[in-house]
Amino acid sequence: MNVEIESLNLRELTSLLVAAVKRKQFLSKRRSAALGRQQAIALAARHGYTIEELFGDQAAAQPIRRKRGSSSKPAKVSPKHRDPANAFNTWSGPGSMPRWLSKKIKFGQHPTDFLIPGLAKPTARKPSSIGKRTLVKQN
Repeated sequence: MNVEIESLNLRELTSLLVAAVKRKQFLSKRRSAALGRQQAIALAARHGYTIEELFGDQAAAQPIRRKRGSSSKPAKVSPKHRDPANAFNTWSGPGSMPRWLSKKIKFGQHPTDFLIPGLAKPTARKPSSIGKRTLVKQN
């Protein structure tokens, strides 16, 4: 890593020095790879194996990485509502209602008035019997 020290300001230099001191402490506390290799060979020999029997010619196994959930964006949905006053104002339906449409509804229009012909069909509103009182005649 090449760092141009002449181009660094005082704050960058001090942070570089702090990082260098931390790295030096870490490397001085860490055992050498040769010592770790010797300990691994001794441990394998104590259990009656050789390193070649345990690992063969292949390198140490890579840690298994868990697959993350899909980070892709959901597919685009074609617009179903369009503002006749401004053709750029469109709404596909899912999500919150856009401001232009909520203003028009506030002044008495209905969302089905803004459906794009041929692309969208109005959903039929089914009358729900939940919460309504019904009269039952008994003979």
